[in-house]
Amino acid sequence: MRDFLVTFETFFNNAIFYYALFVMGSYVLLTLLSAIEMSGYMKKNSYVNYREILVSPLAPSVSILAPAFNEEATIIENIRSLLSLHYGNYEVIIINDGSKDSTFQRMFDYYQLEQVNFSVDYQIKCNEIRGVYKSKLPSFSKLTVVDKVNGGKSDALNAGINVSAKDLILCIDVDCIVQEDAILKLAKPYLEEKYQVIATGGVVRIANSCRVEDGKLIEVNMPRNLLPRFQVLEYIRAFLMGRMAWSRLNGLLIISGAMGLFDKNVVIKVGGYDQNTVGEDMELVVRMRRYMYEQDRRFKVVYIPDPLCWTEAPADLKILGRQRNRWTRGTIETLWMHKDLFFNPRYGVLGMLSYPYWLFFEWLAPIIEFLGLSVFILLASLGHINWEFSLILISMVYFFSVALSTVAILFEEMSYQQYTKGKDLVKLLLASFLEPILYHPLTVFWAVKGNIHKFRGKNNWGAMTRKGFKDQHISTETEQMT
Repeated sequence: MRDFLVTFETFFNNAIFYYALFVMGSYVLLTLLSAIEMSGYMKKNSYVNYREILVSPLAPSVSILAPAFNEEATIIENIRSLLSLHYGNYEVIIINDGSKDSTFQRMFDYYQLEQVNFSVDYQIKCNEIRGVYKSKLPSFSKLTVVDKVNGGKSDALNAGINVSAKDLILCIDVDCIVQEDAILKLAKPYLEEKYQVIATGGVVRIANSCRVEDGKLIEVNMPRNLLPRFQVLEYIRAFLMGRMAWSRLNGLLIISGAMGLFDKNVVIKVGGYDQNTVGEDMELVVRMRRYMYEQDRRFKVVYIPDPLCWTEAPADLKILGRQRNRWTRGTIETLWMHKDLFFNPRYGVLGMLSYPYWLFFEWLAPIIEFLGLSVFILLASLGHINWEFSLILISMVYFFSVALSTVAILFEEMSYQQYTKGKDLVKLLLASFLEPILYHPLTVFWAVKGNIHKFRGKNNWGAMTRKGFKDQHISTETEQMT
């Protein structure tokens, strides 16, 4: 038995060590690629005159699709914000997804809506559309409101696609704060890329503790609470150091559900959003990419580093846990639905690089980490731990994590520098030292819990309770998946 434990300990130590090295090596490579992509983008972007895009007849037309469920507290301000975006040819479509509060009535009264005769072309399956409404006021001519039977976010977006009249669709969360020039920057790649662009996305930032008035961001502040502050750091790493690199490799698998601009024709060709997954944003991008490969068409999915959208991050452990649980289940569903992509050369970068990376590092990494910790505790209780090796490994992983976060903050400071106050930068740096100890273990726990729930058959979207940017209301989104 002792010989077995010694052999197992040696195997365990080697496996964990080489896996950690492989993960850290991939992060270093992605960081270098992100730096190259960021530098090239900012150099090229310094010569761009967005006013030319604003007035150009060649600029693609855009339909903004914003599902709304029980948003009575902020729906008027949110619509006002979307109608004030700087772009030429666009429309705003609000999809009232069977709200149980006064969301629809507030829109109806404030914007003086009236039902119009509208023949809906159900190109994509969705629940019944009860009516299409337009404003009587000429100043709100861009606004269309769709009232439909509740079916969840994916179903609402599909209904919006069926009603939309433009070339591109901008799918957003209605309670997000969108920068006024967001469409201009998202649409630019559709005009300049050599190959067909099927989707673009931008950086999503945390708006907690920021000053917001009338749906517009007035002042950027670091979140007062530690939990959202950890998420600020997490988002900077994910967007500036992760998705930028995958964009350069043309292997990006996800455009944030908070805001993404898509080629409507391709979305319709692949059947729109899948209503049977809680990770609809990732699954749609994967399906669009594989469709383009199967059609032998050259294409790109582009990510840009501009902070275009601000959203409220969960400030409560229970709510954040639900969100991460859902993200994990969505990842599992997408990977399973497209399992034939695994190391499939027919799908190029998608099959040979992107899919395997997400499988081994996004899905399996938390499980391996959890199992590794469990085995470590078991071996320690049996007195079969090489403490010198273990402490070196733990220290290596900890300081690498801190270094990675520090580099991410450096990226932020050298690019768009949203946090201009010195004390905010100090808070972010302190968070980078605390995150591996306080926050990362929680994300691992939630990911493992998400795996357990998925394999036990749990498939609900979950409830997300938001305090609101003014801390004056509570908005609850609940979408049940059947």
